[in-house]
Amino acid sequence: MTGHSPTEPLADPGIATAEDGHVILEGPGGVAVTMTAEAAIATGQSLIEAGEQARKLAERE
Repeated sequence: MTGHSPTEPLADPGIATAEDGHVILEGPGGVAVTMTAEAAIATGQSLIEAGEQARKLAERE
């Protein structure tokens, strides 16, 4: 157990690697997700868009 609250945003980035035609995303606290290449690309694009939106909202505050 990391002692991290599940509702508290994490500041550490995840690390993605490619293995056997799949993408493994390892995040803080031992979180790991394996995805197809297509799912990883779509997730990455979605994360970038959401991150940019969140940054803009935070700058307004």
